[in-house]
Amino acid sequence: MKIEEQILKRMKRAEPGTLFFPEQFRDLGESTAIRKAFQRLSQNGKITRVTQGMYVIPKESLLLGKILPGAEEVAEAIAKRDRARIIPTGAQALNLLGLSTQVPMKIVYLTDGAARIVKVGKQTIKFKKAAPKNLTTIGPISSLIIQALKMIGKGKVSEIELNKIIEHLQKEKRKNILHDMQLAPLWIAEIMKMAIKTKE
Repeated sequence: MKIEEQILKRMKRAEPGTLFFPEQFRDLGESTAIRKAFQRLSQNGKITRVTQGMYVIPKESLLLGKILPGAEEVAEAIAKRDRARIIPTGAQALNLLGLSTQVPMKIVYLTDGAARIVKVGKQTIKFKKAAPKNLTTIGPISSLIIQALKMIGKGKVSEIELNKIIEHLQKEKRKNILHDMQLAPLWIAEIMKMAIKTKE
């Protein structure tokens, strides 16, 4: 069986929309041969290249046709492959929390992995090497809240934003908030404290 056929067979076993890297198929042959096999499969339209060195069999929708993974899924797949930690920052954090409806064209993630820039369609993902302190938050929601509030800025949080932030934090585990408060700037820690009080 040709390398292409083996790759395609393996990719078809996974859920449509699952992202794959050529290095996951090292057992099938030389890395150059595997890369070329991926290129041929992509050129033949059997798989889709999402970004350099990343491929997918897209999900299909009757209304929308082929649905490609978004920048967030791409970032998470890279982090998983590299065993790196990532935290969305700035406009991406605001968007994920529903504090902004604007989809950022430039997405920045803090990481303890390699610093790099990845292009996904019209969007750019930047992995920015961060100090370990900025990556030791443990709450998935509270980590996002800290980054979103840094983007909004001290003294610039509107009442609507504040209510939404507290609402989000109430879904976070209390121990996570208490832990992450210690790592946040004082003014952000005060907002997080408000969420704990309303939760009690």
